[in-house]
Amino acid sequence: MAVGDLSLPVMLPINGVRIGIAESGIRYKNRRDLVVFEIAEGAATAAVFTTNAFCAAPVHVAKAHLQAGSPRYLVINTGNANAGTGEPGMVAAQVSCQALAGLTGVAPEQVLPFSTGVIGELLPVARLQAGLPAALAALDADSWTAAAHGIMTTDTLPKGASEQFTVDGKTYKVTGISKGAGMIRPNMATMLGYVATDAAVAPDVLQALLRDVVEGSFNRITIDGDTSTNDACVLIATGKAGNAPVTRPEGELYSALHTVLTRVFLRLAQLIVRDGEGATKFMTVRVEGGGNIQECCDVAYAVAHSPLIKTAFFASDPNWGRILAAIGRSGVPALDVSKINVWLDDVLLCQNGGAAASYTEAQGAAVMQQAEITIRIDLGRGNYSDTVWTCDFSYDYVKINADYRS
Repeated sequence: MAVGDLSLPVMLPINGVRIGIAESGIRYKNRRDLVVFEIAEGAATAAVFTTNAFCAAPVHVAKAHLQAGSPRYLVINTGNANAGTGEPGMVAAQVSCQALAGLTGVAPEQVLPFSTGVIGELLPVARLQAGLPAALAALDADSWTAAAHGIMTTDTLPKGASEQFTVDGKTYKVTGISKGAGMIRPNMATMLGYVATDAAVAPDVLQALLRDVVEGSFNRITIDGDTSTNDACVLIATGKAGNAPVTRPEGELYSALHTVLTRVFLRLAQLIVRDGEGATKFMTVRVEGGGNIQECCDVAYAVAHSPLIKTAFFASDPNWGRILAAIGRSGVPALDVSKINVWLDDVLLCQNGGAAASYTEAQGAAVMQQAEITIRIDLGRGNYSDTVWTCDFSYDYVKINADYRS
């Protein structure tokens, strides 16, 4: 059950990017499960990947190929993660790149592979190879919406964002898609995300820009605290808008691009939370008054990951003592609980470490009936703040994950 508005905007085509989608039968028949991105020659490509030590074979290969040269194609399959598959999995990932390279006349190192789905099963690469000609035949600049469908696994809806902006009379576009609904707690990456702009940006600036916008978006969401083996996020700058390349993190164009990318990435990240497996509540956890950013995040994630808090929100039960317990176990050193205040939206629950005199159960219950709720925590330790977005745990979360391989 999705929470709030997950509608797709008009997905603006990006000059220099074409996308093809096909059915290859990786896991299921009659399902679009293979997506190919074609990137114009001369484009800059940046990426971040999961930090899970058991990262998938395509992550290893994509990292190596990104370092080796300028990517011209991305190949993405769903239904099979090709993780935990050892050397055969590495071979399968490399063969998928070689197959696409052979059909397009580029070097295998110019192909980046991505997989998502069941962990521990070898990628049926022959099926992927068989689907590539159809995906290439379908290449089109207007296929962003179809691609958003093609990368889905347990997602209930496709996820996309698109904007355009003008600097010095020149119009630029940014369009992106993401997927994810469970096994979500990114760590310097996202689940799968692909964003492109027609602006020209130097590769080193693009990589730094990606890391910056990811940190405040995909790295601030969680469904269940599980960092996937396959997380990857790609940012492409084709340069087809015709501007002089942005070579430094400064100037009007850089500032405008940073602002728009921040909005696009945040939208894509929050869509994942809104479509969390079985989600019925969209929860914002904001921690203020921290001594540093790290302890704000530690507290926010302790709250966002608590099964007791998440199930209470599903039940619309204002059992706010569970929030205090999570704050207390977050690991913040020398935490003075007598300075802590906690709100549900504008309702003060806890004041100076104890029940607020003004609080009534009826106030808390009224807030908990809402589909979107903010937990605000003031630690009373300093001037730092940060925000994490999450969702509740419902019966359906258990059902979806219990039946995932069925």
